[in-house]
This record gives sequence, C-alpha cells and structure tokens, in this order.
Amino acid sequence: MDLSDEDKREIGQHFVFGFHGYEVGEDAKELINKYHVGNIILMKRNVQSVKQVHALVQSLQQCARDAGHRHPLMIGIDQENGLVSAFSSTAKYQAGTQFPGAMAIAATGDPEYARNCSAASAREMKAVGINWSYSPVGDVNSDPQNPVIGVRSFGDDPKEVARFAKAVSDGFTQGGVAPSAKHFPGHGDTNVDSHLGLPVINQSRAELDQTELKPFKELIDAGVASIMTGHMVIQALTGDSVTPASLSRAVTTTLLREELQFEGVVVTDCLEMNAVKERQGGVPRGAVEALAAGTDVVMVCHTMAFHKGSMEATYEAVQKGELHMDELRKSGERIAALKRKFAGTWDDVLGNPFDEKAMNALQATNKKLSEEAYAKSTALISGSLPVFSSGKIVVMTPVVESLNAAVDDAEGVQRTEKGHVRNTAAPYYISFAESVGRRAADVEHLVYAADFDCRRDFGEGLIFVTRNADRSAWQLDVLERVATQALSGVPTVVLASCAPYELFSRRVLSVQACMASFEYTSEALEAAASVIFNEVPPVGESPVSIRRQ
Repeated sequence: MDLSDEDKREIGQHFVFGFHGYEVGEDAKELINKYHVGNIILMKRNVQSVKQVHALVQSLQQCARDAGHRHPLMIGIDQENGLVSAFSSTAKYQAGTQFPGAMAIAATGDPEYARNCSAASAREMKAVGINWSYSPVGDVNSDPQNPVIGVRSFGDDPKEVARFAKAVSDGFTQGGVAPSAKHFPGHGDTNVDSHLGLPVINQSRAELDQTELKPFKELIDAGVASIMTGHMVIQALTGDSVTPASLSRAVTTTLLREELQFEGVVVTDCLEMNAVKERQGGVPRGAVEALAAGTDVVMVCHTMAFHKGSMEATYEAVQKGELHMDELRKSGERIAALKRKFAGTWDDVLGNPFDEKAMNALQATNKKLSEEAYAKSTALISGSLPVFSSGKIVVMTPVVESLNAAVDDAEGVQRTEKGHVRNTAAPYYISFAESVGRRAADVEHLVYAADFDCRRDFGEGLIFVTRNADRSAWQLDVLERVATQALSGVPTVVLASCAPYELFSRRVLSVQACMASFEYTSEALEAAASVIFNEVPPVGESPVSIRRQ
C-alpha cells in the first residue's frame, strides 16, 4: 500500500528525536517538515541559557506550525534534577536552577521537598516552552553495584521510592510539565548499564510485584501522564533472554496496558543505547519492534541517520502490514491528549514571550528552595564531626572516571588510556575546594589517583572525597595509605560524593566522620561543606540500607 501524506503525518507523531546545536539547524527542520516528527528532546548540547532555550523552542514550534502540524510539539528533556539535569546551569552556562536529585531529596525524608522542587523546576521549564520531563525515576536501587541508576533512584525501599516518585510526578504536573516515570518495568536490580550492554534481571514475577513494579503501580494509580520503558531483559515477563522490555509486547501491552491498566503515553528510552543498537537490524528495526509492542512514542536522541532510518523502516513496516495505521491512530489519540493537556494550543506556545524579569524573580525564589533542600539532604553516616583548627586543611578528590553513561558526558571528553579525564581536577571538586576555602584560611587541594604518593604533609585537617569507591576500590586503598601516613590525631572526614555504599565498608570504620552528599553537584558539595564546618547540623538520612562489608 502507498502511504498518504496524512499517514506520514500520523507516523511522525510517534517519534521523539534530538538534534545538535543551540539553534534550529537543517536536520531539525527536515525532521519536522519532511518526516513530521511530533516530539523533540533537548539535551545539554542544546542548552546555553533560559533565554536561548526559549528562543530555540519558539523556533521549533514555529517550524512545526508552518509545516502544518495539527498540534504543537511536545518538547522533552531529561530533568531528573541532581546529576541528570539537562536544563540546569553548568560551570559554563547559566540556565535552570539546580535542585537535588532523587537520592539526595529522599535523604531529607520529606516528600514535600520532592514535590516543591519538581514544581519549581517545572515552572522554569514551562516558562521557556519545555513541556515534558523524563522523570521521575521509579527504579528501586536493589543492586548496590548498579552502574546506571545509583543515586538517580530514591533508594532501595520500594515503598519509599513510590512515595517520593509520586511527589515528583505531582510536582511536575502541578507546574504544567508532563512527567514520565522510568524505566519500566524497573532498572534497579542489575549491574549492567543499558547504554553499554543488555541487562538481565533474574527476578520471579512475585519478586517483581514486591519490588520493581511497586512504584510504577502506585504512579499509575496516581495518574502519571507518561511512562518510559527501559532496555532490560526480565525473563519472567518477556519469556525469553534476548528481548528488551522496551521492545516486548508482553511488557508494553499485556502487562502495562492490560494488567496495570495504564492509559497514558508510553515512550521508550533512547534506542541508540547499545542494548538495542547492537541487536540485529539496529535502531531502525528496534523502532518497528517498539511500535509493534504497543509503544506510543519511540525515542532516538542523537544521530540523523538513525532518525531517517527509523522513519523509513516504519513506513516499510506499515506498507508490509507489520504495523497497522488504525492501531497507530488509536495510539495517536493518547499522544494528542497529552499535547492538549501539556502543550496546549498554537496560541499558547507561540504567544509566550520571554519575560526576563519574571524569570529572574522565579529563579531567585527557587535558589532559596534549592539551598534549603540541599541543606536537609547531607547525612552523617558514622562517627562525629571534628572541629578543625586554624591550620592547613587538605582536600583530596579523586581523578574523574567515566562510571555512568547517563551522567558522564562522553562527547568531546579527552581521556587517558586508563579512562581518566585529562583535566584531572573536576570542576565540581574545584568548586568544593573553593567552598572549603571560604571557611578555612589555608586549604590545599590534591587530586589523587591509584598511584598517589602519600609521602607528604597532610596538615591539621583532612577531607577525603570519594566517588563510588565501592566500585573503584583503589580510592579506599589510597585512603588507607593516607591514614597510615597522616599524623596521628589529624581530624579526618570522608565524604562520599555520590552513592554512599563505600561508607558502609569496614575499611572506613576508623575514620573520625563519614558523610554522604548523594551527588557531586556544586550545590550538594557546598551544602556538605557547611555541615563539615558545623554551620548546619547533618540531618539527612541514607535512603539505602547499611550493609557492612
């Protein structure tokens, strides 16, 4: 069968594509004009400032209107807050307010912080035209060795994960931005990163009901607008050991639609992850399989060839009868409903001039909320905080390793043969050393690697920072050597700047104080510094359980 223009316009609504640049380039225009793509994802590479993002979104929407789109575009972004915050400011650019991520906000023990921070973030995004946030993370971080979720999860207790995920979902909705709970049916119990390979979760259906599925069930009951499916194999659901959940009809249709009665929009995680890309047929074939499984929207974030290939493969699948236009149109009704609620009309999206004064006032208010939430998140895991003297304080931070493809930006980063970033002092750790410097007259910042030479003066106070040292155990090796070398009685604080699991190790029991910030954003590390210097008490609690190793 030949596809009509109307058929192609319908098919375009079932994709969300990314592009490169701070302005609408020729690739983006072609996707909107020729392929009628109905949804766009913005990445860090598209964000310079709130004003620039507003102009970019206005250009995208105008392009879609000029191309004859019936509804405005859904403009999505990964704004989990914390380490995955594509809209938030960086050391280089000033954009959205940085709020605590999942594990940090859960450490406050108060879901109202989650709700209020998400609503505040949503108001900033809505003001620049972003209307879809791929958050909250509903994954239960059951496996401490999880390389991709970790502090992006609210913890290892399904009830608490559900409680905080619902609060985030409510906050985004309240702020006018569609939430998208992820990564259904659960990416927490795996030590494989789906960006790099295909994770396999070996849980029975009964176990899944008690852990992985519990937060998603509660989010569905609470009316979450959309759900993102993940690229992991769960044999108890898919019936085989090779099909990712995102491409499985047993997961998307039988479980999510029919059993759990989810009526909102289903979107896949990006198909350019290796878990899908390395399958036979790659990304284009994955797009067809996802739609055949019952997905509403297929996500492809980066590569124009994969965008075109996915569209052409879908055209061919419809022509061959593998996909059916009547089913796509039924699915398209859900997408249209999402757009009516969160994108609105053309007048809504194009009659929205940027109000710099209002944005400045909003961000001033939001900064206070962010600081308050971060201050409540820092946790003292063990020991008691020292009182540093007026002498030299040494701050030790690890060289930066690429540990998480969802967090570590691999685009254009120069690394050594061992995978360390060449510019060894990470900007957030430089920021932390500066935070300490504002509180102490004499500070020395040392960047350590596995071969760090401990034969040196460690001053009269030591702050030893780790980053996922449970997986990079060389950091604890250095800590033990430093503890041996440092003068007896030197006040020492170990600060876990990401997941706190290394602080549960017996190898750190002799340290005077062990603290966790649950993320290494500059804001979280500034809050940690205020706790270390006894300006505010450490009131946070770890959202993951202590298991001494």
